[in-house]
This record gives sequence, C-alpha cells and structure tokens, in this order.
Amino acid sequence: MRTTTLIPRRVATTGITVLGAAGIATAALTGTAHAQAPAKPAHQTAAKPAKADDKADKKAEKAEKKDAGKKAEDYPDNLDGWIREAMSIMKKHGIPGSYDGIKRNIIRESGGDPNAVNDWDINAQKGIPSKGLLQVIQPTFDQYHVKGTADKLTDPVANIVAACNYAADRYGTMDNVDSAY
Repeated sequence: MRTTTLIPRRVATTGITVLGAAGIATAALTGTAHAQAPAKPAHQTAAKPAKADDKADKKAEKAEKKDAGKKAEDYPDNLDGWIREAMSIMKKHGIPGSYDGIKRNIIRESGGDPNAVNDWDINAQKGIPSKGLLQVIQPTFDQYHVKGTADKLTDPVANIVAACNYAADRYGTMDNVDSAY
C-alpha cells in the first residue's frame, strides 16, 4: 500500500475578468469589462506626453470592447458556456480536465443544476452541504478557489474551476473521477 501526502494546489492570478450577465451588461453600457485601476499617488506617476497617453488609452479601450464582445458571444449562460469558460480559465492556470470529463461529472453530481444542494449525505449531516454543479462543500471551495472567478460556491464557473483544481490535486484530473469525490 502506497501512502501519498497531498499538498493543496494553490493558484493565484491577476488580471482575469469573468463576466456574468451583470458584467456583460455593464460592459455593454460602459464600454469596458475591467475594473478601473486605482489612481497612483502623484509622486509615483511619470510624466508622459498627452498624445501617447491618448493613443494608448484608445488602443486599450478598443481591445477591452473586443474582449467584452468576445466573452459574451463565446460563453453563453448555460452548461456548455460555463464549462467552456471554466476550461479557458483552467488552461491559463495549468489545471487539467477535458470537456467530456467535466460534463460527465456535472451530470452525475447535479444534473446540470448550478443551485443543486445535497441535504442528505454525511457533509450535510455535519451542517456543510455540497452545492453547485460539481457538489463542492464550502471548505473545499475556499481552499481551491481560483482568484479571478466569483467568490461564490454556486457560481457555475467558479464551482467548476475550484472542483477541477481540487480533483487535479487529489486525482490528477477531473477526468479520473468516476464517482463521488
């Protein structure tokens, strides 16, 4: 019998925007999908010609509008869209998992319902029910949550990414999970 010590995999990110319906609506109304960076104190800002700043600002604004439109078009608010958006984030962080492996586990765990709650198993009996598409408990979600995704257990994309991060740490990939995990 082989014993393995598992170390939780921590994934840190910067600059990732995950758009839900509210984010897409905000992007459409404001022309940006990103939060504005806080202003630097005057002693930390470098003087640049206004013309160069205007050109850079216009280029960044154009790219943000393009990204906002692409995200809204590429990731519909349904199971397929949630899985594809999660896989995009997972790829950026080196978290393995295939579309088929993720979907197979979602269908078994929640039937595709992002608000599914298990109120009968041992975790529920201890007051920590499994929730969401991949039936994750809050402590596991907190430990394997990937920054840049919503900090809400039942958010479909955050639930998938955290569960796949956990499965990668514990089983190598979500594709290796064939029963409750």
